[in-house]
Amino acid sequence: MASRDKRRASLEQTLQQLRDVTNSTALNKASIIVDASKYIEELKQKVEGLNSELGITESSSNSQIDELPTVTVKTLKKGFLINVLLEKNSPGMLVSILEAFEELGLDVLDARVSCEDSFQLEAVGRESHKNDSVDAQVVKQAVLRAIKNED
Repeated sequence: MASRDKRRASLEQTLQQLRDVTNSTALNKASIIVDASKYIEELKQKVEGLNSELGITESSSNSQIDELPTVTVKTLKKGFLINVLLEKNSPGMLVSILEAFEELGLDVLDARVSCEDSFQLEAVGRESHKNDSVDAQVVKQAVLRAIKNED
C-alpha cells in the first residue's frame, strides 16, 4: 500500500513539473500530456524556424554538429587541463594536437587518449619555463587550428 502511494505521489510530482515547464493549466493527466505534446511541437517549429533563418537544413545541421570538435581548456595552478572530443577520428589528429602543444611551449605531463571511432583526449600540460604568456584561450585556439588543419 505504501509503495503504491509513493508511486502515485511521484507521478503527481512529475506531472506537476511537466505542467510548470509547459505552462499548462490542465488538471487531469491526459490534458497535461496533450499540452506537453503541443509544447514540444512548438519548440520543434521554433528550432526549424531558427535553422531556416541560419540557412541550415536538418541533414546538414546533424552532420555539422557531429563534426564540430568540443575543446575545453581549464587553467590549473601550474598549467592547463585540456579536453578534446570529436565524433570522428583521423590518423594524424593526435600528432597535430601534440605539435600544437609543442609550438606553444607546453609540456604534456599526463594524457589519456582514445582514438577508436571517435577521438578523445584529456591532457594536463604545463608551460615550459621559457614561455609564460600562454593562457587558456590561446591553448584552445591552437588546438582548434590543429584539428582544422588535420581535416
